[in-house]
Amino acid sequence: MSPWELAAWDAVETAQRIARKEVTALEVVEAALARAADCEGLNAIVTQTSVAARAAAQTASGPLAGVPTYVKDLVPVEGVRIAWGSAATGELVATKSDPLVGVLQRCGLVSLGKSATPELGLTGTTEPLAFGACHNPWSPAHTPGGSSGGAAALVASGVVPIAQGSDGGGSIRIPASCCGLVGLKPTRGRLDMTGSNLLIVNIAVNGVLTRTVRDTVAFWRAVEAQGVGKRLAPIGEPKPAPEKRLRVLAFSDAPNGRPVHDEVKAAVAATVKLLRELGHEVREEKCPIPSRVVDDFVSLWSYVAWVQTTGARVAMGTSLRAEALEPFTRGFVKHFADEKLRSVREAWRLRGWARDYAKLFSDVEVLVSPTCALPPPALGWLSTAEPFEVGLDRLLSFIPFTGAFNAAGAPAVSLPLGTSREGLPIGVHFAAAAGREQLLLELAAELEGARRWKVLAPRHAASDNAT
Repeated sequence: MSPWELAAWDAVETAQRIARKEVTALEVVEAALARAADCEGLNAIVTQTSVAARAAAQTASGPLAGVPTYVKDLVPVEGVRIAWGSAATGELVATKSDPLVGVLQRCGLVSLGKSATPELGLTGTTEPLAFGACHNPWSPAHTPGGSSGGAAALVASGVVPIAQGSDGGGSIRIPASCCGLVGLKPTRGRLDMTGSNLLIVNIAVNGVLTRTVRDTVAFWRAVEAQGVGKRLAPIGEPKPAPEKRLRVLAFSDAPNGRPVHDEVKAAVAATVKLLRELGHEVREEKCPIPSRVVDDFVSLWSYVAWVQTTGARVAMGTSLRAEALEPFTRGFVKHFADEKLRSVREAWRLRGWARDYAKLFSDVEVLVSPTCALPPPALGWLSTAEPFEVGLDRLLSFIPFTGAFNAAGAPAVSLPLGTSREGLPIGVHFAAAAGREQLLLELAAELEGARRWKVLAPRHAASDNAT
């Protein structure tokens, strides 16, 4: 069996075949490593841990035992280099694993290494100057999104069926949109990033990128089986479709008033049509997210950049070499430092947004919108080498939607329901009240059944070596 025959299996099928002894976990890992070598041109892998992966495959246990994955290079894994996408960290090797690593291992997942991320995970593209741009498997000239861009590229190309990502402002959903994947941001408190609860607003959560809804469900069921996030309503076993038809509020205009691309609007319009055909009640209105939420999120974002760089010794176990930081990162830190009091005040104001957000669901169950305002941009347009003002302006044109849901602490998912004229994926965004992941995943499963999306990018786009 060729390594690429296994690429068509999602995580659930892979685990089932291993459990039935049709294939061994080691054979699955070896096939994934071979596909990774074929797709080296994507530049999605920062560090490969092949020896450790082969050893882990021999003893993997759990609901997803033997399924290969990658861990984003913002997560410390003991004995493995961690760079946070930056030249400023030096040759640092983690001496201790983040608790998330144990969660993934108890799910049965086998990590093959570390996936690419932008510097400190601060932007919506994965083009770190220290490691070079990560390429979108659907079109190598375009961004895979960020900050979990490496994870998305590895899943969309077929290297692995599932990859760990994190989301502090859209970093799972943006690459899911760019790469044609399912990307769920969970409710705050479900599986938070270590240390995020110490920020002015706890915005950063962990999750996965997958090609199928059932893989996302399987991951969260495996996490819940460990007792993680037990204070929230369980995701449990979502049904193939919501029991009742839903009341949906749909909008295509951006909260900050920036233009939304016609092809993105068309994807939302087609989704609205499909929802109505399925019997859901859809109301189309103007964006209910105030523009100040976007402005305040930028202040919070700049505060996070400042905390990461000035507190690196505590947060990361190393001091950053300031002169090696990228222009965008330095500009973001300066953006906060120039007006700390105003920036802190605006960031603090976001704490009240969760209450206002909850009120949006007084007469609807789901919000539908674009994930990104543009189809995946060409690599270079969001380059972190550009002056900060240029980079921030372009980011606000590209990703004005997602951050509001992090600030609200609410669950949201991007689904691959649109395609640009160039053949690039366009995600449509679904959000619900806090704790209602089960509802979102039931709706996602219904939409997946009604409109089967392509689960793998064309292999010729992933690598010239793929055969």
